[in-house]
Amino acid sequence: MNKLLIAIVAVISIATGFLLYQKSYNLAQPEHSLFYQTPRTIKPFAMVDHQGAKFANEQFIGKWSWVFFGYTSCPDVCPTTLQELNFVYDELKAINNNAQVLLVSVDPQRDTVDKLSQYIAYFNPEFKALTADHSVLFPFSRNLGLMYAISDEKRDDNYLVDHSASIVLINPEGKISAIFKPEHELGQLPIISGENLVSDFAKIVKLSE
Repeated sequence: MNKLLIAIVAVISIATGFLLYQKSYNLAQPEHSLFYQTPRTIKPFAMVDHQGAKFANEQFIGKWSWVFFGYTSCPDVCPTTLQELNFVYDELKAINNNAQVLLVSVDPQRDTVDKLSQYIAYFNPEFKALTADHSVLFPFSRNLGLMYAISDEKRDDNYLVDHSASIVLINPEGKISAIFKPEHELGQLPIISGENLVSDFAKIVKLSE
């Protein structure tokens, strides 16, 4: 009897696995991002948002989060990327209304809460900006597969911060679902196409259902 039960359970497991595989195979796959079939865990962290409220892992739960590294003094990539995200924000919410855009400042020395509040509101009042000390930012950036570095030519408050131009998509379980990387063309800013974000997001949400 025990052997029969084990056999039945094994058959059911194999059948379930096959159906899940078939479902995934039949659905359109993301084309413009590095999509993780098994989402990656985000280690515990704690930051502050542009309103002074705590932002930690639990703030990812129940939402699709678009995370981008940048800073308010960024001359080109940051404002252009935020503008692109604003252009397609309604389309992203049409796919799943529980979506949020998060700018993580990699310049905590200059980017105060008040400064971030004024800056992020310029692009969209629903966007959020986060800040933390480098002791939090460095491990968080490595966890997400992103990077940043303060320029060696730092003079007073006039300096640049090198940082990834990628956008990380975090699923409603608070895990990394995909990374969107910009295409680098000579003489062009490394910006991610909003059209590609929308296209892959629809596929990723469908695959996650």
